[in-house]
Amino acid sequence: MLHIHGMIKNSEDNQERNLSNCLFTNQDLKRLIVPLIIEQILAVTVGMADTMMVSSVGEAATSGVSLVDMINNLLINLFAAISTGGAVVSSQFLGQKNKDRACEAANQLLMVTGLISVVVMAVTILFRRSFLGLLYGSIEADVMKNALIYLVLSAVSYPFLAVYNSCAALFRSMGNSKISMQVSIIMNMLNVFGNALFIFVLHMGVAGAASASLISRMVASLILVMRLRNKGLEIHIMPKHFKWNRILVRKILHIGIPSGVENSVFQLGRVLVVGIIAMFGTAQIAANAVANNLDSLGVLPGQAMSLVMITVIGRCVGAGDFDQADYYAKKLMKLTYLINGLCCAGVLLTMPLTLRLYGLPDTTLKLAALLVLIHDGCAIFLWPASFTLTNVLRAANDVRFPMVVSIMSMVIVRIGGGYILAVILGMGAVGIWFAMVLDWIMRVIFFVRRYCSGKWKNIV
Repeated sequence: MLHIHGMIKNSEDNQERNLSNCLFTNQDLKRLIVPLIIEQILAVTVGMADTMMVSSVGEAATSGVSLVDMINNLLINLFAAISTGGAVVSSQFLGQKNKDRACEAANQLLMVTGLISVVVMAVTILFRRSFLGLLYGSIEADVMKNALIYLVLSAVSYPFLAVYNSCAALFRSMGNSKISMQVSIIMNMLNVFGNALFIFVLHMGVAGAASASLISRMVASLILVMRLRNKGLEIHIMPKHFKWNRILVRKILHIGIPSGVENSVFQLGRVLVVGIIAMFGTAQIAANAVANNLDSLGVLPGQAMSLVMITVIGRCVGAGDFDQADYYAKKLMKLTYLINGLCCAGVLLTMPLTLRLYGLPDTTLKLAALLVLIHDGCAIFLWPASFTLTNVLRAANDVRFPMVVSIMSMVIVRIGGGYILAVILGMGAVGIWFAMVLDWIMRVIFFVRRYCSGKWKNIV
């Protein structure tokens, strides 16, 4: 992390490019990237802490939380996608030097995400049992009991999480990811301390883990909303001017809905394949949960750089400078591959130590180790082009192509192929994860071709 500035320089082409009115200096990129990586690390490590603490309650609790977390990730990605739409619109307005419109877009974003999240919360709570039954079929009674408790409390936190994501996206649009990092630190500390109190002291089990998340998200969202009321910021919210603007809402949703559909289908696909894994018993569900915790550490740089792409490329597109958009896209992708590879290697090398932190049987941990090896070993080569590159397209308003490719690849390759490998060929969770790698390969082929074609530069 301390050498991020040097990495940025080393990621540039040997042949110098003379770009006039450079929108981002290396120092600007450093200020944007470093806090985002720290924030992503915090989010994942706290997720790991949740699973580790809950694992002390037993496999049924661990499995119940992991099943609901797949649903939570689906909905969180929906909120994040709408926030991305607002971030792209705001970044483009800043690129046009139109701060008033950027602020107006911020107001519309908070209104849209707030409304959607409240509706999602209500539907999730009302149909919680049917929802879990539809997605996972027949699961053990203890697992279902824990899953229902965790789902209800998680749903109550959705509006706060949606507002938090929107505010954080707006700060990133201004090139200021330090604020969201600071609030993330507060949120994650509250979550960890809350888990320790509710699980180990008050013995609340999964209800304790969910309650800690709810409280931490409430506090974080309130802090960011208050910070965004500062009129000295390039983008700030104006509570007295919360009126619907159909044109801006349409612009936000034009980007947010395809991204939301893409991300939601992607996460729904993950939920469905976990449903397939659930057919093989609690041990495989728990191994899958542990593997998801560990392997996500390896792709943190890619997730952080995906957010950076929105700000940087969106600003370039707003300024109408596609030469700089192309330049920064290549520069940031090189940096993503560099840091991503180092993190994946680090996860694989430290796995014998990290697996000991989970209080689960050896057979479960051995399976988890194999799944992590499949994921992070292949992610070194495939993950950045599969996921980070797509945000270059989205920031330039090219949202339909990645949506169609992602949905088709998920349905045909990951779900269809996963069923064949896991059920028909009897490979279980391992088959699901091999299908995931095949899905990545398909995405790389299509997204790299799309980027190289330059068609993303001509989307209005």
